[in-house]
Amino acid sequence: MWRYILRRMLWVPFLLLAVSAMTFMLGHYGPGDPVEVMLGSKYDPEIADRLRSSLGLDRPVIIQYADYMWGAVQGDFGESLRFRGKSVSSLLISKMWVSFQVNLVAMAVSVFVGLPLGFWVAHKQGSWVDPMVIAISLIFMSIPIMVSIPVVLWASCLKLSLVPCSGWGGLFDLRMIVPAITMGIPGVAGILRLMRSSTLDILGQDFIRTAHAKGLSPMRIDYKHILKNALIPIVTVISFSLAGMLTTGFITERLLGIPGVGDFAIQSVFNRDYPVIMAFTLILSVAFVVANLIADIAYSFVDPRIRFT
Repeated sequence: MWRYILRRMLWVPFLLLAVSAMTFMLGHYGPGDPVEVMLGSKYDPEIADRLRSSLGLDRPVIIQYADYMWGAVQGDFGESLRFRGKSVSSLLISKMWVSFQVNLVAMAVSVFVGLPLGFWVAHKQGSWVDPMVIAISLIFMSIPIMVSIPVVLWASCLKLSLVPCSGWGGLFDLRMIVPAITMGIPGVAGILRLMRSSTLDILGQDFIRTAHAKGLSPMRIDYKHILKNALIPIVTVISFSLAGMLTTGFITERLLGIPGVGDFAIQSVFNRDYPVIMAFTLILSVAFVVANLIADIAYSFVDPRIRFT
């Protein structure tokens, strides 16, 4: 197991190098100029040249990339080109923490509703319950979030006065209810259908029929033989969802006034804020690599038959 983890970790620097180089080159050779964005209507060629020189943007792109990566290795992602005097780390970390909390609650709703519901529906195959539950979940999934958020706000804020209408108050604030519902409920359909199909696949296996023939109790068969095996594909989905929790939907943040990273990342792209874009890309790349590694390790705990050498 540990040899496997070590081999996977040795690939991380090469992966990050490739991702960061591609992102940096696309940003550098893409259309637009961060200096023009910074100066705006006050753009002057002479001032722009001096500013470009002070920022080091007139140096060869390889030198710029090497300097940035050397700082990133030491934990320094540089200074934002848009927000002068502020480090990228201070701008990103607080916003990504907000997005993480929102996505954590939304994923908890999806998982804790979708998993047991999908497992239960799989046992109801052939009855009217199965297609009805699937249809209802798909209806909720198909509703765009720009429609569901105003409806939930209208009901919970304007009519019932249960929660504040907008803003951010932290993980345990009442304002978390609206993003939890609008982001979590659509995810229930995906988890439910995946859990249902995985459970149905296990139910048709020979070892399940053997377990019934041996006289094992239905509860023991469900827990020990069906549930653990059905969770294997779910682990992959949940692990990659964990990596995606560092980002939040742009529309959700805009409509609910959540100071997450989604709006900030999009504005950084428009402003050609290279240090922010690079830092965001590197952090997400590390998150997905770690999530993939966690999924592989979790397989051995969910199903002891899976071993890594």
